[in-house]
Amino acid sequence: MEAWSEFSGFFLNDPTYWPAVIGTIVAFIATAYFGLPLIVWTVLGLVALAGFGAPFAVAAVFLAVCLVFLIPPIRRLVSLVVMKTMKSLKLIPQISQTERTALEAGVVWMEQELFSGHPNFKKMLDQPYHELSQAEQSFLDNEVETLCAMVDDYKFYRTREMDPQAWEFIRRKGFLGMIIPKEYGGLGFSHSMHSAVIQKISSRSIGTAIYVMVPNSLGPAELLVRYGTDSQKKKYLPRLASGEEVPCFGLTEPTAGSDAGSITSEGVLFKGQDGKVYMRLNWNKRWITLAAISSLIGLAFRLRDPENLLGKGEDLGITCALIPSNLKGVVIGKRHDPLGVPFHNCPTQGHDVVIEAEEAIIGGMGGVGQGWQMLMECLGAGRGISLPAQSAGGTKLCARICGNQAVIRKQFGVSIGKFEGVEEHLARIGGGAYMVEALRLYVLSALDQHISPPVVTAIAKFNATEIGRNVMNDAMDVMGGAGISMGPRNTLAITYTGMPIGITVEGANILTRTLMIFGQGALRAHPYAFKEVNAIERNDLKGFDDAFWGHIGHIVRNTVRSVVLSLTRAYFVWSPVGGPSRRYVQKLSWVSATFAILTDMAMGLLGGKLKVKEKLTGRFADVLSWMFIATAVIKRYEAEGRRKEDKIFLDFAMATAFQKIQDAFDGIMGNFDVPVLGWFFSGPLRWWSRFNFVGLAASDRLTHRVAEAIMYNEGQRDRLAKGMYMPTTPGEAIARLETAYQAIRKAEGVEKKVRAAVHARKLNKKSKTLWDDALKAGVITAQEQAMIGEAEKLRWDAIQVDEFTQEEYLTGILKNSGSSAATSAGASRAKSSVSH
Repeated sequence: MEAWSEFSGFFLNDPTYWPAVIGTIVAFIATAYFGLPLIVWTVLGLVALAGFGAPFAVAAVFLAVCLVFLIPPIRRLVSLVVMKTMKSLKLIPQISQTERTALEAGVVWMEQELFSGHPNFKKMLDQPYHELSQAEQSFLDNEVETLCAMVDDYKFYRTREMDPQAWEFIRRKGFLGMIIPKEYGGLGFSHSMHSAVIQKISSRSIGTAIYVMVPNSLGPAELLVRYGTDSQKKKYLPRLASGEEVPCFGLTEPTAGSDAGSITSEGVLFKGQDGKVYMRLNWNKRWITLAAISSLIGLAFRLRDPENLLGKGEDLGITCALIPSNLKGVVIGKRHDPLGVPFHNCPTQGHDVVIEAEEAIIGGMGGVGQGWQMLMECLGAGRGISLPAQSAGGTKLCARICGNQAVIRKQFGVSIGKFEGVEEHLARIGGGAYMVEALRLYVLSALDQHISPPVVTAIAKFNATEIGRNVMNDAMDVMGGAGISMGPRNTLAITYTGMPIGITVEGANILTRTLMIFGQGALRAHPYAFKEVNAIERNDLKGFDDAFWGHIGHIVRNTVRSVVLSLTRAYFVWSPVGGPSRRYVQKLSWVSATFAILTDMAMGLLGGKLKVKEKLTGRFADVLSWMFIATAVIKRYEAEGRRKEDKIFLDFAMATAFQKIQDAFDGIMGNFDVPVLGWFFSGPLRWWSRFNFVGLAASDRLTHRVAEAIMYNEGQRDRLAKGMYMPTTPGEAIARLETAYQAIRKAEGVEKKVRAAVHARKLNKKSKTLWDDALKAGVITAQEQAMIGEAEKLRWDAIQVDEFTQEEYLTGILKNSGSSAATSAGASRAKSSVSH
């Protein structure tokens, strides 16, 4: 009874024992925050209890409870009950075989750090950027530059036909074999070089970029390099590298788009009269790029073996094979029309196409049933390389031409970039270009280390194309009538028209966000979740015990870290970098801890239901994405030497990232639909999150500085545009803008003198001969008058849009650019135009 009295008194808040209670709690918080083993808290707790005079009974009970979890055989008794309960209540998501293959394909990379709640930012920021080799840089400066110069994108768009000389150049110079090793006649380029090529071509012509990027993405070449037999490699890779073979890959079908596992195309094995095993194939594919002009079709289909020739049963699973398009029964030739962007996007069918199985199946008979795994491991090329590169080229194009246009175009007597409404758009354009490039480079860091992380490439694909789409919308607003008027002078309209194409391919963005980034990431990148699922499915008690209690420790640690970092706003967190980046690393540590505990709560409280709550998983995906983008931006800023003038882009990108994260957290907490606890998330927790916010939108002062940078800071403008194609031929649309921009900037000092004289009432602002008056009054020299006259002439020419005769408009055949009349008519007018 005396022991019970001591024990109950301890828990009835006897002030004598408060120091022991507080000491034990402090030991718990410290142990949990730093992720120390349970044994450490046990020792520290006993020291605190003994040191502050806690009753022996309390210390004994504390030790007994801790020993239950420290001694594996005892702990596993508890684990057995938990495992059976989770199975009976169906608290784990049901994972199909195709989903399991997708989860197990590839590896995890830095996304795992962000899921941990305690990211190692030194490791994350130490990831290397790949440097292009001399041969790669030479190809970029010569062959790629030449190809871009050959392409007339407007003519391509109107005639719907690529210039035969350009197509021949693409094939002859090895553009279709960039990823094929040199030993097979390919260029053997790195992933970074592959990306650089696509980026530059995309800034010139989206249609041309698609012709180059698809054969170097998911298709026969990549599948053969990774999985082909020696004979298959020797037979096909040299012909693909030289352009002798034109490849395509048939994956999508009317009922199998983003859900590639729903493939209905079928191959049936049978034994021929010669004793060899053959396949009879039937397929119906659509949205297959290059199919109509292909000579070699990579095909994904379900393979059946009704006679059990291979001894593996009838259903052999998804398989990939190479089918020459000239075989009997192959149907090609028709095209789809993807928003009028004239690349070959096509249907193809196969009717009882017969081919020898060992020769056709990628990997030979060893590749039977391995198609789904091959696809999951190879789709990352399109997601992590091609589409981010395409978006980078597009956003850089927007930043450059909108910076020019904002200076050249005047309304109400001033350049339109001076208006705050336009500034807001310009800032988003410049900030978006900076972020997409940072994301592109960071993901390439993994790929060039031969790491293929599917969650990371999904993050790259989704966010690069979404940011690209938003940047393009802003750019069209800035360009106004010059943006919507199609013609040789138009620099944006064709790319703008094609933007949704990137959104829909390689896994539609809706699916990529809601299912792949978080759905796949929550299991794949989480340190314990997938291990728990596997252990339960296999009735592996030891595996479950290790994973479950590791998961509990993970939850405890991140709960404590989230609370502590939220209360302190992470000001004391150590950062591996100093300067402006330091504070952002601290805030990301705070976000990661909060994200990790909310993820565990969602998985624990919603269980298998979380899989279908796509609005919620989409918001979790947004938090993970913007943490990753923010890390990529910090990496870029640090890797490029912490340039003082780049700090505004760092600040703008981080403000954007943290605002997006804050919005996502608000959405998660406001819609955490679980019994009892739902009110806590939508009420107190959401209120606290809004009061103790992690980020706000960029300030007006910051947006002003970013907008000014892309208009007036030559060094920053050039760095932001690095990697895009910059034509110099007179009459080219971008060259015209560049020439006018440079002349106007050069004449700004002269114009400033005239404005000052007008302000001092030495000159009449409304005079039609203002420049002549300024010369007569001695305000400017004859040379300066000529300079301002030339600038105004070029300004007038640059703001013109194309105009066509009825015949030209209807036929698309241009007898002239439609701009010469406007240019000559405006020459004399520009001479006397007044720019105040």
